[in-house]
Amino acid sequence: MKGRVGLRALLIVAVLAGACERGPVDATATAPAAPVASEPVTASASPPAVPAAVPATVPATGRLEQATFASGCFWCTESDFDKVAGVVSTVSGYTGGRVVNPTYQQVSSGGTGHVESVEVRFDPAVVTYEQLLEVYWHNVDPFSGRGQFCDFGEQYRPVIWVHTAAQRAAADASKARMTRAFKRPIAVTIEAAVRFFPAEEEHQDFHARSSVRYSYYRWGCGRDARLAEIWKSASY
Repeated sequence: MKGRVGLRALLIVAVLAGACERGPVDATATAPAAPVASEPVTASASPPAVPAAVPATVPATGRLEQATFASGCFWCTESDFDKVAGVVSTVSGYTGGRVVNPTYQQVSSGGTGHVESVEVRFDPAVVTYEQLLEVYWHNVDPFSGRGQFCDFGEQYRPVIWVHTAAQRAAADASKARMTRAFKRPIAVTIEAAVRFFPAEEEHQDFHARSSVRYSYYRWGCGRDARLAEIWKSASY
């Protein structure tokens, strides 16, 4: 959302209205690339392997660990991590703010201090925290600190919320690599995890529950077009 205007909701309503006039929409079809204003980005080495995209039903092999990430719209962040082998569950929610049990309307309007984030439970025997960081970097605009893609405001700022000293060390090291690779400042912050408030039920697994709305939102927001621009020649 942009400022205090519900851009995400307005975009969905507008697109779906048009879709109804045109008849049924195939949510699996590939949408045309959306024009997105972007600046050239270059880096220097070859991209690391990101854990394979598989259903998030991989059985846990032992003790689970927790990680929390913010990369703009939590619908998209949740979808990105649900595809990773070793991720057992994801929860969309709000964290980092001053309001207890905030609502979506409160957070999306700004002023609560909360950030849309996703809590990830994962099996470290299948996927490491360092690998989750790689997934994160490939799904965030690391240069936009005031929001992400089409959503602007403190509630959409990019954050890696760390739960342990080991996570902080890994996150700091990964951010340093990104800075060296792109040779420019990285806007993502690394902050201590604080109380996390799960979002309303309708926001959980939104990409699966409302796949048409989600697909049009993600396309209309220009998320994948911007990610492709960032990573087209990047490697480290």
